Amino acid sequence: MPLPDDLTINHPAMALNMTQGSVAPMVAAGWGHIVGLKSDGTVVAVGGNFRGQCDVSGWTDIVQVSTGDYYTVGLKSDGTVVAVGDNYYGQCNLGRWTDIVQIAAGPMHVVGLKSDGTVVAKGSSNFFGERNVGNWTDIIQVAAGDYFTVGLKSDDTVVAVGANHFGECDVGNWNDIVQVAAGDDHTLGLKSDGTMVAVGRNEYGQCDIGGWMDIIQVAACGYHTVGLRSDGTVVAAGPWVFTALDVSNWTDIIQVTAGRSRIVGLKSDGTLVATESKVELAKWNLGIITEHTLTISSTVGGAVTTPGEESFNYTAGAMVHLVAEPDAGYRFVNWTGDVGAIFDVNAATTIIAMTDNYSITANFEEKPPINWALIGGIIGGVVAVGLVIFFVHRRRTA
Repeated sequence: MPLPDDLTINHPAMALNMTQGSVAPMVAAGWGHIVGLKSDGTVVAVGGNFRGQCDVSGWTDIVQVSTGDYYTVGLKSDGTVVAVGDNYYGQCNLGRWTDIVQIAAGPMHVVGLKSDGTVVAKGSSNFFGERNVGNWTDIIQVAAGDYFTVGLKSDDTVVAVGANHFGECDVGNWNDIVQVAAGDDHTLGLKSDGTMVAVGRNEYGQCDIGGWMDIIQVAACGYHTVGLRSDGTVVAAGPWVFTALDVSNWTDIIQVTAGRSRIVGLKSDGTLVATESKVELAKWNLGIITEHTLTISSTVGGAVTTPGEESFNYTAGAMVHLVAEPDAGYRFVNWTGDVGAIFDVNAATTIIAMTDNYSITANFEEKPPINWALIGGIIGGVVAVGLVIFFVHRRRTA
């Protein structure tokens, strides 16, 4: 199955209220376990289970999964979150989270993105401030490293908090980013042109991605980095990438994930491949990967500049970045049409989750003329009141 020609097809966020059966299959890998999300919203897991990290057989209505070292987190279609496994730092105490659209599990802390673009975090000791995300706004994707957290903003810039021992939080000058990923001590950014940027620890070459091109999704864990190309092949950087983590012969991949000691790829037919794979993976089929069509138009007074105005095909579950820009003398009003999967219908820059076929319209209106007479009257009234107060004060003091 050919991959859509769009760099946002593998954003890991999910919209609320996804209909059952439209879930985009995906895979996540922890220290010693692998978790798969099936297209029917159920979850399978294999590998080490000494802390209960694979106890997901009863999960239903899941739209995204993420894994820490020894725990597993699932996002449900109603925006709530479930978790099993290691809970030493309370990273599985997520029962009160609501309105979540994306989750990211680091080794010991979990980050949740809310539909309004704010962020919550749970777990770890917070010694380095990795959970200090309470003031973040306009975030469209999050990633969790060892002791740090990364957020992608709606204007394609990046923010980060937490440990910065190797410069892993030095992302303030990044721009034109469409996805972020975090390893133990390094941060990765995927640019809209398919190239990569990286900061942080590079002892094992995990940041040597300067020559990568045509990348549509990136994953990181531990000391290695994985990139998915638009042709379905995979590249990797870090220790053992030519031996135990060799992915050079993989084809037809639509999503990649990185665990501590393995890389896993989801193929377009719903089957999986992995380095150091568990035999049970051969039995897995996460479901059919479907596509949906997004048709975009606009009213007079502006245009949708990202991704444009026509019909586009996306993999089910894809997160599509929408940008509507008004012409001079006009302002953006809202999105109308099939807007149930749009994060904020009143925002000119937002995201739509492709869980069905949608047709949407960006609406613009003329800016109202400035009423100088009214403004002058208000200013005059304020001045008059001020003078009255001034003279009354003088008379009293006299």
